[in-house]
Amino acid sequence: MIKFEHPEVWGWEHAIRGMRNPLNSWERSDSYPAVDCGKCGIIDREGICYPKEHDCTPYKCYAIGDNDLSLMRRLIRAGSSHRKFLRQIFVSVDITAPRYWLAELDTYKVGTVANSCSTMHKIHSKPIELSDFSIDDFEIPDADIALKDCFINVVADCEMLRKAYLEALKKGQNDLAKQYWKGLIQLLPQSYNQKRTVTMTYENLLNMVSQRRGHKLDEWHDFCDWVFPLPYAEELLKEGLK
Repeated sequence: MIKFEHPEVWGWEHAIRGMRNPLNSWERSDSYPAVDCGKCGIIDREGICYPKEHDCTPYKCYAIGDNDLSLMRRLIRAGSSHRKFLRQIFVSVDITAPRYWLAELDTYKVGTVANSCSTMHKIHSKPIELSDFSIDDFEIPDADIALKDCFINVVADCEMLRKAYLEALKKGQNDLAKQYWKGLIQLLPQSYNQKRTVTMTYENLLNMVSQRRGHKLDEWHDFCDWVFPLPYAEELLKEGLK
């Protein structure tokens, strides 16, 4: 399972302005803040719609003109040293995904920031259930091992350790509680779902999509499917995939 929530995209104006600095061609820029911001039409600065007491989606709040779009595409095709403007277009999103996928996402932590929900501090705060994990069906015909049963047993053991930790803590048995807690952390499967608020750039997205779109993990396919509906991702990022 992978889920994307609260996406924001910003930085178009300063990225385009900087893109035209090398040739002093600012007068050829034809992009502008859009007047229609999806649901609410409010634009406070740089084409971003900041929610106040309404629901809105910050997509397509900045209109890129033909001149700028043409230059962007040429720079992207010229390679990473020429497409620096992509590093100034920012994306922020809450991603809920299994820990095994988040570990792969860390491969691209160049110029990115991520704040995660804390396993260390909050793993004990709610019952550990099967729904907290990203698992496949596990129904394999003629298999000697019932994989789903194995996983159910591991989750049950994690919940047992969580309860033992809380009980020991309640009794003031701090050393014993620490042992139960450490056992829980060590046993917790990598398929445990965790939320991260991630900030990255369009350059990061281009690298991820180009390197992971054919990956055997379904989560990477879901990620690529999420990327291309972002503002102008279809028009820009696919230039770097050619």
